[in-house]
Amino acid sequence: MKYFAGLDGGGTKTKCVVTDENLNILFEQSDGPSAFLHIGTGPVSQTIYKLINEAAKSLKIEISNFNAILIGSTGAGRKKDAAKLKYSFKRFLKNKGIVFNNFYVESDARIALEGAFSGQPGSILISGTGSIMFGKDKNGKIYRVGGFGRLIGDDGSGFSIGRKGLIAVARYYDGRGSATVLRKLLADNFKIKNTSQLITEVYQNNFDIAIFAPFVINAASEGDKISKQIIQEESDELIAHVKAMQKKLNIKTMKLSLIGGTIAGDNFYSMIFKKKIVEETKNVIIQLPNYPPEIGAVLMAKNYYKKLNK
Repeated sequence: MKYFAGLDGGGTKTKCVVTDENLNILFEQSDGPSAFLHIGTGPVSQTIYKLINEAAKSLKIEISNFNAILIGSTGAGRKKDAAKLKYSFKRFLKNKGIVFNNFYVESDARIALEGAFSGQPGSILISGTGSIMFGKDKNGKIYRVGGFGRLIGDDGSGFSIGRKGLIAVARYYDGRGSATVLRKLLADNFKIKNTSQLITEVYQNNFDIAIFAPFVINAASEGDKISKQIIQEESDELIAHVKAMQKKLNIKTMKLSLIGGTIAGDNFYSMIFKKKIVEETKNVIIQLPNYPPEIGAVLMAKNYYKKLNK
């Protein structure tokens, strides 16, 4: 029997699954975070080892018996960063007397794309705190739209929505903007009631800007003019992502899977965005993912193994 391990490493937890060559699940378990750019490669290597070691014990095999192990981790979108985690884990194993070469690191978005369409062509749009879009064409080539981060990107994301909501409140405080219910929501839920408090919370206390996005979305659903304008602008940005990806993939019908709390959930923003997909794009089909990201990691692990054993 062949053993393939796929891990979905996020900022709060790491999900591990082990399957055979036919994707039959043999082991599942979760542990700590894998955001190695924030907590370091050492702690993440420890987490990966713990999960893989538990899997090996459960399956009554050695770690060296795994045919391939692949983790899709937040922060691994650049090859240089991914290489750091790969080297760290292999060194971690070596210090324990284990030599294992078939370990791979990809981005969390990449494994989500692979899982969503079972390795076939398609695209995923991720809009949570940040935003990014990935697509795969019929030749297996991967394309990317967005993902430039909060300083020069993240259009259509929770951060961008929250930021515009706070800007609207700041403008109201100054007398430069119209009245908005967002002012009261900020005061009632975060105790921010004036210019001084807003500046202090944002610039000194590292206020989580994206956390304000659900309040903007709810205010828009209840008719707040400023919030509705924000939702229209940000959903337009996501539509622009979709149209750009369509051009890159150059396929007649583009399958689209939505990931992230702002658009995958059942809320006013998601509803507006999906309505615009129907009205403003052609041949875009929204569908649920075929598999979760950790199975996408397994699929990629299998592909790496096949390439090595041709």
